[in-house]
Parts: sequence; structure tokens; C-alpha cells
Amino acid sequence: MSLLKYLAALAASIVVIAAFFSFATGEEAESSNLDIAADAALENVFYTDDEKNNIAVFEDASPSVVFVTNTQLRRRRFSLNVMEIPRGSGTGFIWDESGLIVTNFHVVYGANRITITLQSNKSYEAEVIGTAPEKDIALLKINAPEEDLQPLPLGDSASLAVGRKVLAIGNPFALDTTLTVGVVSALGREIKSITNRTIKNVIQTDAAINPGNSGGPLLNSHGKLVGVNTAIYSPSGASAGIGFAIPVNTVKKIVPQLIEHGRLIRPVLGIETLTDYWTRRLRVKGVAILAVREGMPADLAGMVGVREDRQGNIHLGDVIIAINDESVTNEDSLLTQLEQYKPGDIVEVTTLKDDEIVNYDVTLVAPEE
Repeated sequence: MSLLKYLAALAASIVVIAAFFSFATGEEAESSNLDIAADAALENVFYTDDEKNNIAVFEDASPSVVFVTNTQLRRRRFSLNVMEIPRGSGTGFIWDESGLIVTNFHVVYGANRITITLQSNKSYEAEVIGTAPEKDIALLKINAPEEDLQPLPLGDSASLAVGRKVLAIGNPFALDTTLTVGVVSALGREIKSITNRTIKNVIQTDAAINPGNSGGPLLNSHGKLVGVNTAIYSPSGASAGIGFAIPVNTVKKIVPQLIEHGRLIRPVLGIETLTDYWTRRLRVKGVAILAVREGMPADLAGMVGVREDRQGNIHLGDVIIAINDESVTNEDSLLTQLEQYKPGDIVEVTTLKDDEIVNYDVTLVAPEE
């Protein structure tokens, strides 16, 4: 090969190599530009107003939500040794700066020890201040620094309407601080408590409430407490879009009584009633009085219980059918009616006695300690 041909081939090779490096450099520059554009996009993520609201409510309320664990003492099967075993867990929330915690009664039922874990992962043993099994509410207290205690702002459950957004925060399946969002599906529902008493005016929501959410807060879009998550309706035990919460307005009435008395104070008439079984068997509509206690309101008003004549025949006395014109159909409804009043209130008790309607003015009193 002549020198001329060699130099021409060398020049052509240099041109090809230069073109390759130029293309590669262009690809790197383009890739770098794409990375810069991606970073810029991440910095300017678009959130809808609803998403922003969800995030804000969750961030504000999360420090107020606590993890509740319930342990029991059990004796080993083949020895006399006693061991502590977990019985269950649930959710609660901080009620005030003194360390009061609200949760469900069924979350702490049967516990030998209750432990509260805050958002900061600090744990404290809790003292039971009071319980209201008939409303599925328990009030606990922990001794924690005030700076670790962030109470939830209280809302007004009476202002709720079907279709309004609600947010549930809890610890489902022991997963820490989980948020679910839904709407109010219905108002004025009724559910049964652990004592088989009816809890009225319950909020129904489709926000997912799973095992472990019990006792957690139900919040409105302002981040205010409107209910205490308490139960789900599901054949499988997991969320099926039907959850229930006790209205905050009910909780507001319960907490002061639990602080002062450790239980709900329901005024009494001073009567013993026939069980619902015998009432049904005798085909009685209302609550039949078995006996009245001497010196108590019903006795002072002239009400009477079951009587036996000289031939041994049993005769019903007064059968309560209404209080202040509100129908009474069984013992549960009687107790629910009485819960609306306080000791010292005068109520009109309507009864059926000897096939006649009788009205009594009765002054309610506090139950005996």
C-alpha cells in the first residue's frame, strides 16, 4: 500500500471515531437532561385538594393516636408458674394533657395489664380510670410528659350528614398508624355492646375499619374527633365497607362520669323487673315490675310489683309502657330512657295495671353505691 492510500485510510478512521464519541456524548447529555427533568417533576408533585386535606389531617392527628396492648396472667398447664400472655390489641387516642386515653371497653376487657405506646414509640403502663361496658367505652390514664401528649380537638357529631368525608386512624392487625378514608354512610344506627345493651345513634361509615382499629378516632375533614371506631359488620371479621363509630357527643357525656365515678351513673326507679324471658312468656308488652324497693321512688309513687292472692294465683302489678311519652318495650329500652335523665329529675312513668293506663310522677334518684 502506498503512503498516500495509508494516510487516506487513517484520516477516514479518525472521522468515524470522532463521530462515535460525538454521538455518545450527545446521548449522555440527553440522559442527563432527562434526569434533571425527572427531579424537577418530583419536586412539583401534583396533589388534589382532597389529597392535601387527607395528608394534613393524618399528619396533625397521628401523634394523638396510641397503640393499646392488653395482657393477662395465665398459669402454665403443668406447673404452678404464672406467665403473662398477650390477649389482644387495639387503638386509643389522647383525650387531654393530663394523660387520659379513650379506647373501647372490649379492647381492655379482662386485662391484667394495659400498655400504651405513643407515636414516639415510648410505652407506659396504663391505669383504668373507669369503664362503660354498655357504651363500649373505657377511660385510661398514663403518666407521660405533657410535651408527649397531644389531645385531639373535639368536633360535633350532631353536625354530621350522610355523604360527608370521614377519616379513620388506627392500628389494624397491629400495623402502626394506618389511615383509611370514606364517607358517613348512615346515621342513627343501633349496635349491641359487649353487655348486650343497645348503643344508639351510632355512625355508620365505609371507611375501612379492621380488627385493631377498635378504639381509634373517626375524624372529619377539619381533623376534629367525631366518633370512636368500635365495630365492623362482616362475616369474615375483616372490613366489608360497613363500620360503626360511637358519636363524640356521646363520649363527651360519658368521660366526666368515668372521671368522677368510674362508671356511668344512671338514675333509678327503685324496682326489680321480670326478665325479658318471662315477659315474653307471659306475653307482656312493656317491662313488668317484679318488686319495688321500700322507700325508693317507685314505692313512694305507689307503684306495685307482682302479687299472689290467697289461692296462690299470680297477678301482675304495674307494667311500664312509657317514660315521658317515650315507648318502653323491654328492659334495654327502659335503661336507655333512664340514661337521658339525672338524679333529681321528675319523670312521668306510664304503666298498665289491671288493664288500665296509670300515670305516676316519679323523682329519680342516684343508684346505691
